[in-house]
Amino acid sequence: MNSLDIIKQKPWLVSLVCALFLLYPNIAWFLCDMSFVDADEHNNFIIFFCFRALYIWGILYLLIALNIRLLHTLNFFKRVAMNMGIALGALGLYLAVTMLTHFNYDNFVSIVVFQFIIAGLLSTMLGYIYLLYTSQREKEKLIEQLKIESLESRCSALMNHINPHFFFNALNGISALVRKNNNEKTLDYVDKLSDIFRYTIKSDSKTLVTLNEELTYVEAFRHVMEVRFANKFQIDVDVKQESQTLLLPVLSLLPLLENAVIHNTIDSEHHLSVSITLNDKQELVVSNPIFPKLTPADTNGTGLKNLENRFRLLMGKEIRVNSDGKYFTVYLPLK
Repeated sequence: MNSLDIIKQKPWLVSLVCALFLLYPNIAWFLCDMSFVDADEHNNFIIFFCFRALYIWGILYLLIALNIRLLHTLNFFKRVAMNMGIALGALGLYLAVTMLTHFNYDNFVSIVVFQFIIAGLLSTMLGYIYLLYTSQREKEKLIEQLKIESLESRCSALMNHINPHFFFNALNGISALVRKNNNEKTLDYVDKLSDIFRYTIKSDSKTLVTLNEELTYVEAFRHVMEVRFANKFQIDVDVKQESQTLLLPVLSLLPLLENAVIHNTIDSEHHLSVSITLNDKQELVVSNPIFPKLTPADTNGTGLKNLENRFRLLMGKEIRVNSDGKYFTVYLPLK
């Protein structure tokens, strides 16, 4: 609990501390010198002082509760006027009661007046500071909510770039299989493709997923690619089961696998194998050999850029890319 939250949660305690603060001069004086009270009046004086302490405590509690729960104006002078009006009214009632009952042991009325004035000002300050604090906290919550909404909309925009790209390639794969009249492979392809589409569609409502979910998706993707490339494309996954609860942005592996297919030659002489492992820095390492195509792929590189942006937005971390001419490797930080 924040120290300022105590004002609202326990106003009785705050008002008690304030009352003791105001009555401290009287208490210190009484403990040092009681000569101004006759010996036979000591008990009456103690009763009077307890009444006075409880009265001031009650007024402070009323003022603090009023400032916290009912007064929502940021006009400081309006607050001062209202609190001082209540404090002076309470002072008048106090003096009237003590005079009418002849129950008066205040030798210095000016001290009493001062204490009630301070009670009004102190309550005003506490209420005003608390209102500023809550107002600032609400603004921070609103800003945070706007950041989250902005983040979600930006991630959705990035995801919308991914889905059409993959769907287009998937339709090309079906078209190629249909031309070969291989009905069995076509059906297998469509079954696995439906799993991929199902996961892709559900991903619209997600931001971060477990590594296990991504690798299950990769398995379906691997089957589709193996059918499409007649077993000349494969994916080797070596990640321990206990590490598969780590999180990463949904559909993080799709652009890397697609890039491996788009930018490399895959034929009987070039079997493309993509390896997926986990290093000791909790980074998912996706690596594939480089088999350059004779004609560079017609792509604008949005897949990898989108992946970098999503990791920056959702993870607060940067991915690392390394290419030594023989292998292309991407390091995805997990959490």
